Amino acid sequence: MKNIKNLFFTTCALLAVSATFAQNNILNARMATEIGDESIEQIYAKADGPIPYEYVNDRDVVFQKKVWEVLPLDQRQNLVYYFPLEETIDRRPLWNVLKDAVMNKKITEVYDDDTFKRKLNLSELETKFVRTDTAEAGKEQYMLEGRIDRQYIYDVVIRPTDVKEYRIMGMWYLDRNAGELKYRMLGLAPVVTDLATKGTEFEQAVPLFWIFFPDAREILYNTYAFNEKNSAIQTNYDFLFNARKFSGTIYKTDNIYGDRNISDYVRENAMLQLLEADRIKESIREFEDDLWNY
Repeated sequence: MKNIKNLFFTTCALLAVSATFAQNNILNARMATEIGDESIEQIYAKADGPIPYEYVNDRDVVFQKKVWEVLPLDQRQNLVYYFPLEETIDRRPLWNVLKDAVMNKKITEVYDDDTFKRKLNLSELETKFVRTDTAEAGKEQYMLEGRIDRQYIYDVVIRPTDVKEYRIMGMWYLDRNAGELKYRMLGLAPVVTDLATKGTEFEQAVPLFWIFFPDAREILYNTYAFNEKNSAIQTNYDFLFNARKFSGTIYKTDNIYGDRNISDYVRENAMLQLLEADRIKESIREFEDDLWNY
């Protein structure tokens, strides 16, 4: 009975702290400029940082499977990673958070693909966020006069509306000490409209870069998502990703064929591809069941 009471009071305390996060000082602000100021509770909570990943001894891992998943942002469960499309009084689009953190070097583990071998520098990243183009009138002027007025030159930038999906990479592993199947997220990639095709009738979406997820946890921990059921209780993106609060579909696993995509061997049939993704997911779940049954 005593343990139940302690659990109840602990839960109430966590909810109270979450509520103070959601307020963002709106109820206590005397001036509009004070909105967003952090409370003492927030400062203490952020000082602790995200819960560190536990150390895993390789000898204790009896099974592991690396999987890549896609999170389409047009699915209801994933809308929290898409909206808002513009910054509000107390929230920012997840895309803006990641972009600013990368450009301000708060996230430094940024790579060109999911092998995490070639790191991208700041100048390379800048070219991925903006493209300078010339209007048709400027091209005509160049043909006639050999010059282009500044008014005909404009920048094409990636906006939150250009983010189509997120791709994640993680590892499922069975820890024999804990006796349970666990998941650890390793990579995160925004898939956006390709700048080279943006604004044309042949727009394509491409992974912009891959972030080694542990390096982004601090930023995601300090960024809160909207709770449409109760806006007084918010949670951070670090928790959402680690708790797998999303709807994802497996599109690749580690295999002897160079980690090929499901679409490479199940071609031109979306239904069969989904069935293959479900088969992989079920095989991971069954491994834990089979171990205990054995």
